[in-house]
Amino acid sequence: MADPMKIRAQMKGDTAEIRVLMSHPMETGQRKDNAGNLVPAHYIQSITIDVAGKRVIQGQTATSVSRNPVFGFRVKGAKAGDKVVINWVDNKGDKRTDEATIAA
Repeated sequence: MADPMKIRAQMKGDTAEIRVLMSHPMETGQRKDNAGNLVPAHYIQSITIDVAGKRVIQGQTATSVSRNPVFGFRVKGAKAGDKVVINWVDNKGDKRTDEATIAA
């Protein structure tokens, strides 16, 4: 199982700024190890983000995203205290869900 995501969510005016670091190897499947063998592809395929029970982002990623990716986004209409739930699923079927609360 992957390490927990680091989520920072804070209100800036009437908008919530949310940043998340996802600990994941994000292997492209094109890199070779020290023995010259290809390292199998292993990357996050889909991400969903819910704020206060509403889906605000649903997206797909591919091999072009770097290791331990950081994503940032802004959500209008959120309030301090709302819960942010972030999910990802990778190409091997591994899943991770973490949540945070939006700070004032």
